[in-house]
Amino acid sequence: MNATGDSDVEAERISTGCAGLDDILGGGLDRDRTYLVEGRPGSGKTTIAMQFLLEGARRGEAGLYVSMAETRRELELVAQRHGWSLKGIEIFELVPAESALDSGRELTVLHPAEVDLSDTTRSIFERVAAVKATRVVVDSLSELRLLAQDPLRYRRQVLALKHFFAERSCTVLLLDDQTSSAADLQLHSIVHGVILLEQLAIDYGAQRRRLTIPKMRGIAFRGGFHDFAIERGGLKVYPRLVAAEHHAEFSAEFMSSGNVELDALLGGGLERGTNALLLGAAGVGKSSLALTYAVAAARRGEQAVFYAFDEGRGTLQARARTIGLDIAPEVHAGRLRLQQIDPAEMSPGEFAASVRGSVERDRTRVVVIDSLNGYLNAMPDARFLVLQMHELLSYLNQQGVLSILVLAQHGLVGPMNTPVDISYLSDAVLMLRYFEFGGEVRRAISVVKKRSGQHEHTIREFRLTPEGITVGPPLTEFHGVFSGTPTYEGEGGPLLDLNGRHA
Repeated sequence: MNATGDSDVEAERISTGCAGLDDILGGGLDRDRTYLVEGRPGSGKTTIAMQFLLEGARRGEAGLYVSMAETRRELELVAQRHGWSLKGIEIFELVPAESALDSGRELTVLHPAEVDLSDTTRSIFERVAAVKATRVVVDSLSELRLLAQDPLRYRRQVLALKHFFAERSCTVLLLDDQTSSAADLQLHSIVHGVILLEQLAIDYGAQRRRLTIPKMRGIAFRGGFHDFAIERGGLKVYPRLVAAEHHAEFSAEFMSSGNVELDALLGGGLERGTNALLLGAAGVGKSSLALTYAVAAARRGEQAVFYAFDEGRGTLQARARTIGLDIAPEVHAGRLRLQQIDPAEMSPGEFAASVRGSVERDRTRVVVIDSLNGYLNAMPDARFLVLQMHELLSYLNQQGVLSILVLAQHGLVGPMNTPVDISYLSDAVLMLRYFEFGGEVRRAISVVKKRSGQHEHTIREFRLTPEGITVGPPLTEFHGVFSGTPTYEGEGGPLLDLNGRHA
């Protein structure tokens, strides 16, 4: 949590009209202050300004939108497309003075810019007084900057606006489209707070939007960048997840997979409040193993959610049927939710908000992320994948949730590598590998790490059968199974037959 500026006397806080932004600000804005909302054209300044005024209208406060860039019709169209009614909000469309439009009239004493600027500020003062507005939006400062033509005159006009609004007990949002050649730090020093909106173009997929708070005088706020999206109904802000702010009491008991042999391999199962990484080549059975845990939890009456980055709902349901899992009753009862994620359209902040909502709203106890490869593709900058995943896993652990992560390795047999190493973040790591024996491709599983409790150190064969996952006895007569080219030193090894029964 960050704060800048001097501490004010405790002031009344008011909502911005955006729940996510209020959360970042620790409750909203201080009343009767002037704030700057800046961002390039199209970043969402007009939308958030309207939400601010609409929130005031819902509370019976008079609102005024001073527009020097957009017409009333354009603003009404924006509101219509968001499903809003502007009833209770006064729109003041500032147009150039007639003297400025009449080329035949000449001013010999004053420069035209001086007249235009004075007329503009006076018109704003008069309309605020007439409306008795308590919430005001001025859109935009770039027009005042052009009228002033001089940095000193521009600063004086902004100061005059600030002092006038303070005397009238108005809470004000000043919008700026950042069309000036450099950051206007003088403007930052005048206002009580600054909200910066950004939009980022990535190589593929939808544009990503994020906001940050460079300054907020006397208010403790959550620093850093926060993803947001513009949807019908306004800005939806996803505050950056800070795990240290979320703790819950829970019992660290074992959670069964529903498979006795698999639970035995794990020393009794996986504990609540831990996370497990399933690591292996494509098709080796990682998703089926994760789905087994989710279905087992749902059958116990607990909530489970399966986030699928790589497969659709239909594919998951077909996969479940091949291993004897009828997930339809659990899905229809709402105990198991299959949510398909499009990494090209969803930002990491939105995904974290979805997970948090599932845990806190639906009381989800098992979360599966399949796979981290797809999550990696959702990151505009892969350098921060491990940091974001650390925060998300810490949050889930502190909520008593069992998290199961799937990560596909590159390759099928022999030496293999992973696109990102998060094994050190995981409480348990299960390694799944292919190996060849007798001209047949087989699968092996082993627990290579488990922080809490004991576990077997053996390598066991397993099969995916129509009756479910079958785990065989330890492969004691093999060496080099994880290399993909094992050496057999026994007589009639302890392998499973095609139906998953002990041979």
